[in-house]
Amino acid sequence: MISPKQKQIYDFIASYSQKHGIAPSLEEIASHFEFLKYPSSAHYHVKKLQDEGYIERELNKPRSMELYADKTIKSPIFKKTGMDAVRVAILGAANAGPATIFAEENITGYLKVSRTALNRRNNVFALRVEGDSMNDAKIDGKNLEVGDFVLIDPEYKTPKNGDYVLAVIDGLANLKKFKKDLKTGYIMLISESKNPKHKPIYVSSEDHFMVNGKIIGVVKR
Repeated sequence: MISPKQKQIYDFIASYSQKHGIAPSLEEIASHFEFLKYPSSAHYHVKKLQDEGYIERELNKPRSMELYADKTIKSPIFKKTGMDAVRVAILGAANAGPATIFAEENITGYLKVSRTALNRRNNVFALRVEGDSMNDAKIDGKNLEVGDFVLIDPEYKTPKNGDYVLAVIDGLANLKKFKKDLKTGYIMLISESKNPKHKPIYVSSEDHFMVNGKIIGVVKR
């Protein structure tokens, strides 16, 4: 959600862009809204609009803002995807890869995903699928092929049997199906693959193991 002030800034960017044929600079936004005493405020509000999917902006490139506008705004400056798009950070790839990739400094790009697909979840990020260990899995009817992206809800830490999860074992990230024996408490991470070489992983008490989120969607390459 954006604040009333951020909606005002969005409207200002829209009207300025239509009038001048180019987006305003951060300095012009700060001047218009009297942020000159606090110049970082303009940057904060613009970044919030970017994170919420209302605008797109190239880093360190002045006047590079483009708006995701509704159908009532007719201008070549505006994108046509609608204001239901959200930018999701891509944090590298996962298939027994190092878990250190899950950090903001490792953002390799962004995906535009509909708000509906995220269903009000926060902090969702994306990982690129590598390897064939899950190419027979189906999530919302989509399988996980090399080059696809999975959407991860990192706030989901208590998986249920049958959930597809991002698991970290001894510092390595895996995309797997979660299964726990309710009698013994043993955890098994299952590959769903057309390749028979991928065997289940049994988690022991000696493993450094955690679930780092649930796979909530797949974006095909």
